Amino acid sequence: MATTAQPTPLGTPLPEASLTDASGQQRAVHELAGQGPVLVAFLANHCPYVQHIETTFGSVTADLAAKGLTVIGVSSNDATSHPQDGPGGMLEQAQRAGFTFPYLRDEDQRFALALGAACTPDLFLFDRDHRLAYRGAFDGATPGNEVPVTGDELRAAATALLRGAAVADEQRPAMGCSIKWSPGNAPA
Repeated sequence: MATTAQPTPLGTPLPEASLTDASGQQRAVHELAGQGPVLVAFLANHCPYVQHIETTFGSVTADLAAKGLTVIGVSSNDATSHPQDGPGGMLEQAQRAGFTFPYLRDEDQRFALALGAACTPDLFLFDRDHRLAYRGAFDGATPGNEVPVTGDELRAAATALLRGAAVADEQRPAMGCSIKWSPGNAPA
């Protein structure tokens, strides 16, 4: 069942977090974010909505990274109920999709909860001051709707930030698989 992302207020600061990469190393999100705009993308290996866009997502984010955007992927799904979203599945997905960005595990789901992440994919684009500037869809494509996967909505928002311009106020929410919450973690 598809879930639509709920609005996190624009201007929300990037939360502090230390997440684990696939090798088990702790990585501080703020250190990875650096000094410029940063995209935090909640992804899942098993999700058909993510699978539908993942190859184009990999190439679009690599192109944007070459222009100065930092990209961080996050898997927050409960790996007990969805083991394919754990470290092994994340590595498989990163290879399959050509992800060139750090892909981190949000084991306790606190980072997803802090940002109000609801689905996969769920995209949070922060400006140079690490304030939320865009929380929207990658593009209009979903499995079965025949819309080409282009990444045009994310690309437009990121390009504006990279140029020092404001992101359009009208932002279509992301839609995808609901985050698979661990018992007791589901948002109220």
